[in-house]
Amino acid sequence: MIEKKDVALERAVLIGIITKDQDEEKSKEYLDELEFLTFTAGGYAVKRFTQKMEMPNSKTFIGTGKMEDVREFIEANDISTAIFDDELSAAQERNISKILNVKVLDRTNLILDIFAQRAQTSYARTQVELAQCEYLLPRLRGMWTHLERQKGGIGMRGPGETEIETDRRIVRDKIALLKSRIKTIDKQMAVQRGNRGKMVRVALVGYTNVGKSTLMNVISKSDVFAENKLFATLDTTVRKVVIQNLPFLLSDTVGFIRKLPTQLVDSFKSTLDEVREADLLLHVVDISHPNFEEHIASVEKILGEIDSSDKPTIMVFNKIDAYQQEPIEEDDLATERTEKHYSLEEWKSTWMSKVGNNALFISALNKKNLEEFKKRVYDEVRDIHVTRFPYNHFLYPDYEEED
Repeated sequence: MIEKKDVALERAVLIGIITKDQDEEKSKEYLDELEFLTFTAGGYAVKRFTQKMEMPNSKTFIGTGKMEDVREFIEANDISTAIFDDELSAAQERNISKILNVKVLDRTNLILDIFAQRAQTSYARTQVELAQCEYLLPRLRGMWTHLERQKGGIGMRGPGETEIETDRRIVRDKIALLKSRIKTIDKQMAVQRGNRGKMVRVALVGYTNVGKSTLMNVISKSDVFAENKLFATLDTTVRKVVIQNLPFLLSDTVGFIRKLPTQLVDSFKSTLDEVREADLLLHVVDISHPNFEEHIASVEKILGEIDSSDKPTIMVFNKIDAYQQEPIEEDDLATERTEKHYSLEEWKSTWMSKVGNNALFISALNKKNLEEFKKRVYDEVRDIHVTRFPYNHFLYPDYEEED
């Protein structure tokens, strides 16, 4: 549970369900992540509610009895926001809002709000605004009765704050305008990428908050913003990096997440051109997270959606200093040994057998095993460069460890 450190944080309840496809353990993990998202957005999760169901209720997502429990808790504890772990339909959102009489958000709305807070450049703001408009369009009916009760705060940034923007025609026109603006910026960025010449391009990809920006800072000796919050990086950052005498371009991209809103994947596909056009991907993984393999699967799914799953990839398992093996007592014969009981060496063996030499285990924060990391990246970039410019092979000798 995240500690409450700021009395100004918006008080919220989190609501999820347990199904045959999402057991109690997985539901807890998703709500842990939802709590972190809430904290990142500026909220504080006061309580969680879960319910076992075959499938979500088509009208209110959870059952009427559980909904009454939520309503009573909200009234008794000065709660201003109810956040659901799955995307709500427009009808569900309207029905729940009428019952609870507070601001109702779903996971998608929460992530969009964080992106709205974090967007720094006009390009990122345009992409986020497009995603918000596309999310808003099917939800216009009844939106104003919802907004009149709650002004400002989480989920209230961006489009939808003035009544005229709730008109479907105007929102559609706005979407067309934003798409046109993004297309213009894309052309400018394509020219910029073309002007970088034929340098080898390496892209950092991975789940959100796995340490990509920290690794970028260590390798490029730059100062990219890094913070222990989700989606610290939205705008793609590109740096020229030199390992020994070999230059290449390294880009740090937006972090991925499970259940990433479709609107964001679509609107940020242009930002992810850095990934699509990269010669080498460094897939950074937080090995200290208990479900890091599921994070890997989520990232690989999105890489597939942007046609980048077949690129040369090195798996970089970060935060080895924070990895903790769950112990089993010697006389404990009842507990079944699972992956959560693996030692770091066992994980190394497991992933080495899966991807061979393309797995590295490091700590970017504590700079552990960075020489091995630099050598592996140097060798891979050198091979790509020499393939592209065969006459330059004598310029880049074998990697020599730094003193």
